[in-house]
Amino acid sequence: MDLNSILRWRAPVSPTTRRLTIILVTLATIFFIIFRHKNNLLLLQASNDSSSPCTFPAIFNFGDSNSDTGGKSAAFHRLPSPNGDTFFHKPSGRYSDGKVVIDFIAERFGLPFLSAYLDSIGTNFRHGANFATGGSTIQPADATIFGAGFSPISLDLQLKQFEQFKARSLELYNQGPSLYPKTSLPKPEDFGKALYTFDIGQNDLHAGFKLMTNKQVVESIPGIINMLSQAVEQLYENGARAFWIHNTGPIGCLPFSLIYSPPKPVDMDVSGCINSENEIAQEFNEKLKEKISQLRTKLLDAVFTYIDIYTAKYLLISEAKNYGFSNPLGYCCGHYGDYYVACGKKVIVNGTEIFGASCSDPSSCISWDGVHYTHAANEWVASKILDGSLADPSTTIAEACGKSVHL
Repeated sequence: MDLNSILRWRAPVSPTTRRLTIILVTLATIFFIIFRHKNNLLLLQASNDSSSPCTFPAIFNFGDSNSDTGGKSAAFHRLPSPNGDTFFHKPSGRYSDGKVVIDFIAERFGLPFLSAYLDSIGTNFRHGANFATGGSTIQPADATIFGAGFSPISLDLQLKQFEQFKARSLELYNQGPSLYPKTSLPKPEDFGKALYTFDIGQNDLHAGFKLMTNKQVVESIPGIINMLSQAVEQLYENGARAFWIHNTGPIGCLPFSLIYSPPKPVDMDVSGCINSENEIAQEFNEKLKEKISQLRTKLLDAVFTYIDIYTAKYLLISEAKNYGFSNPLGYCCGHYGDYYVACGKKVIVNGTEIFGASCSDPSSCISWDGVHYTHAANEWVASKILDGSLADPSTTIAEACGKSVHL
């Protein structure tokens, strides 16, 4: 039989076989439709499931003393007790009696507290590193800024430290089966999956108030914001994709500011803060928010979360008694006024040694040392910014990688 004969040949089909075939085809079609629909529902449910939030394997933080976890303490001088005593029961390198906000962020993801990059003793960078140092500014610390008492480790240097940290981490991973990089450094792929956090800018305003007129400070803000933007773009080119950026707090409410620049009645707001300084802080924040919006349209693969920490802190100060805090414009540790004693330090005043001691109940205070916040205040602020109510877009920290449960 040739090929054409084979193709022309058809076996006879009985009515029963034909009906059975139709039934099987129909059932198969129905099963396929149900399976595909169920599969789509499962995918949609997974995308809306708030029980599967973002998981960041590491956090890399850049900032000043508001998020410093030991950088300045390691580089220059160890912060003495009572700093750290409330939570750590010893000095921890933090300008607080306990944890700072970045600690609460790390805890939210089940990660250990970030080790300071500059700290060489007892540190582990498996889940990230903290490049923040007390006194740091966004703008490069020239002789004038450094001479005014601010840190030489400005944001541009923190970025260089990160680049070196990443390059050396990758080198060690590629050298062979050494135990150290596996247990003490981020995995190579973690750099692209990490959360990159910023809490910096307050010292740029502090420096401006010390060195310039208020008008000049306002005029300097766009340039400072551009420098922060360049740092973000530099990190993006290095593989960073998830950014969590704090604005700056109500600098005019810091006890330090009120003591050394007491406002005239016309420049005092209803909470007793310096209105002009807070207005400049809000101008800074407005420009920062605008810049982040521009970055969203430029860096399309990145996810940006802008955090209004100003509102959280001002709410706490203006309604302190409602939240269990007393004397919102006072401070707990050290002494200002007729003489100055830094928290945990000693000075000789009129032949008598004076120690910068802590108050008896730090948990009732907002300001720890006149500039920084207590453990209790930091915990309260963290609770307000992590739930998404003060974020733009309005997402929780668990959605900062771009997953959204509001589809």
